[in-house]
Amino acid sequence: MRVLKVLLIAACFACSACATTGGGLEAAEPVLTAEDYPQSQETPESPKDTKEVEGEVPLAVAESERPEKAASGNALEEVIVEAGRERHELILDLVSEAQSLLRDVELEYVFTGKGKREVLRGRPVAFALWSDAKQEWSIVHIEIPRPPIKWKPGRKPLPFKVRTPGITARHVKGTGAERLMFAFSKDGESLKVYGRKFPVFDSTVLAKKKWRDVVRTATPIVYLPSNEDTLDPLFVSGGKEFLLGTAQKAIEQLRVAKAPSIAFPGELLADVVPTSVITTLAVIEQTDDADFLARSTAAFDDVLSHYGLKREEAYRYSVSSAKALGPMQFTNRRGNGTYALVVRRCPAAKLDPNFERGATNLLNAMKAAICLFDIELAQMRSEIRGAYRNNQEVLGIFPVAAYNGGPRNVAKLYGVIKRMGVKPEDLRAPGEQPQGKRVTCPCLWKEDAGGVRPVAIPKYNNENRWYIEKYQTILRLFE
Repeated sequence: MRVLKVLLIAACFACSACATTGGGLEAAEPVLTAEDYPQSQETPESPKDTKEVEGEVPLAVAESERPEKAASGNALEEVIVEAGRERHELILDLVSEAQSLLRDVELEYVFTGKGKREVLRGRPVAFALWSDAKQEWSIVHIEIPRPPIKWKPGRKPLPFKVRTPGITARHVKGTGAERLMFAFSKDGESLKVYGRKFPVFDSTVLAKKKWRDVVRTATPIVYLPSNEDTLDPLFVSGGKEFLLGTAQKAIEQLRVAKAPSIAFPGELLADVVPTSVITTLAVIEQTDDADFLARSTAAFDDVLSHYGLKREEAYRYSVSSAKALGPMQFTNRRGNGTYALVVRRCPAAKLDPNFERGATNLLNAMKAAICLFDIELAQMRSEIRGAYRNNQEVLGIFPVAAYNGGPRNVAKLYGVIKRMGVKPEDLRAPGEQPQGKRVTCPCLWKEDAGGVRPVAIPKYNNENRWYIEKYQTILRLFE
């Protein structure tokens, strides 16, 4: 029975928090594939760009949208002319005004055909754009494909229609509620994006192909994806502080609840995962591997800036193609996914039992991630747990590997480390690459008689290798 129980637990973790399981998020709607995509330029050594391929937001999440408070129209009109204000303050005011404007905007739905052949042609999206030159707003309407198209960066451009005259638009990234973004210009001036209105459809009504009812029951969300117009150093530092503060609050709530550790009997769950480690996951889960490879820590700055700007609202509409949801990317699998398992196995944490609500609440999701770390550590070899206990941040690579893909990835990583001739207790935090003898990463850092040096991680799971590399790199930002 014990062996059977262990096998059942391992099966549940085979697709962990950000793995490829998922529930019914508009699953009934067919997905179109754009024709004649060129072959990917990706090589076996290149990471995959996973965050740009988005899933559909559950209607329950859209219906629980928490609109931010906006000042009155008269006050907002005076914000822009005030002198001496810092850039991040102006951005906050512009975002607030954009939200206020968009809430009254009607999305422009287009139907084709007649009678029983009538079809909703696409998905309308509205953007609030600001002109620095003219000091005025423009509301621009775009129509993107519906059903959604499988789009990836570097392949065939996403087809779309600009429905506002005089505006030039270019698709920048994303396809869904969290990341869809365009660049706009008018009369030669680049317009800045400070808001976007996006409709979320009821999957049940979609399945019935009752197109008028689809529009009638749609829930529009007003949200600003991360973009270069809102990137600011003060938002980056503010994002770090916000994430660390939320992680600390999650740990303190677990401490007050006296939630016990499974991996280390007799100890508290609050002592199993350092604040910095759980904080890194909130950034890693929203950072594209390819973007990290191209831009290193600048890719993290984009994510941190978004947390600094949107705070609790950041990434609550993030849905992967595998239907992992929220800032920490938990899966549901029709009530039998990783999130439900953590709720059952970690009752003292008092996690929200509702998946959509719990996975999109950062504080709750961080507590769930701490529980998952602990449960996964309990399944690991005693030598890994012992080494982790003495060096939690560095040896966090093991529960991080499990978070990315379950115990199978931990077993593979451990086997790879043994083949590298590295003992877990000899692993150290990343240092400086040796002059003239750079090691190609992803890599781990080993201490020997000559000091701390990098050792390249052999191929075993490309996604997981880069996940570990991201973890080690961003961990230094929170030290």
